[in-house]
Amino acid sequence: MSMSPGPTVLIAEDEPLMRERLLELLAQAWPEAEVVLVAENGNDAWDGFLEHEPQVAFLDIRMPGLSGLEVAERIGQQAHVVFVTAYDQYAVDAFDAGAVDYLLKPVQPERLERAVARVRGKLGAHPSDLGDLLHQLKAKLPGTRHERLKWLKASVGRQIRVIDVADVLFFQSDAKYTRVVLRDYEALVRIPLKDLLSGLDADRFWQIHRGTVVNASVIAAAERVDAERMQVLVRGSDEKLPVSRSFAHLFRE
Repeated sequence: MSMSPGPTVLIAEDEPLMRERLLELLAQAWPEAEVVLVAENGNDAWDGFLEHEPQVAFLDIRMPGLSGLEVAERIGQQAHVVFVTAYDQYAVDAFDAGAVDYLLKPVQPERLERAVARVRGKLGAHPSDLGDLLHQLKAKLPGTRHERLKWLKASVGRQIRVIDVADVLFFQSDAKYTRVVLRDYEALVRIPLKDLLSGLDADRFWQIHRGTVVNASVIAAAERVDAERMQVLVRGSDEKLPVSRSFAHLFRE
C-alpha cells in the first residue's frame, strides 16, 4: 500500500544560521513534511509560492524585499502560515489573539513541536483569514513598512520617460525585464516583476498571474474562458490578461 505524500512546506528566512536551524528542527519535528522551497528573501518566497503552491509557509517577518507580513497578505487563505519573529511583548499579544502560530527567535525545539502540532490539526480545514491580524501587526511592528513606488524611469525609443505608477494599466514579466503598459504607449524596465512587487500597493495593484500585475482601478471585467480558466478585460487596452488558478479568488462574488 502506497503512503500518502506529506504536506508541502515553504520556509522563508534571510539569516543563514536561523535558516539552517529551522530546517534541522523541522526535519525532526515533522519528518514527513516536504520542504519544496527555502527562500532567502520575501520576493523569492512569493515567487516560489506561486510555483509550488505549498500547504504551509514559515515566514520570517523581516526580510529583504517583501516582508513576511506582505507575503502572508498575498498568500491570503491559500496556505497555513507560521510567522518567525524576533519580536515579543506587543507582537506576541497580537499573535495570541489571532488564528496563526508564531515562533520566537531563537527557535526552540519544544516550541516548534507545538506549532507543528497546531498546523497538523488544521491541515484538513481551510486556512484562516489573517486580514485583521496582518493589519494590526503592520501598524505596530517597526521595520515592516516599505516606501511605495511612485515613479519609474524607462527607455522609450530615444527618450527616457518618467512614468507615474498610478497611470500604469498593467505590468507583465518579459524575460529579465518587465513590460509596463499604459494607455498610449508601453515600455520595458530593467527590473524583474517580483522585485517591483515590494514597492507596489497591493490594494491597488492586483497580481492575477505569476507574470502579471494589473491596476485594479482599470479592470473592466473578469470573464470565464471555460470551467478552469478566467481572463481580465482592462480599460485602455485590447489585451485580455489570463488569471491563474492561484488568483481566481479575487473575482469570486
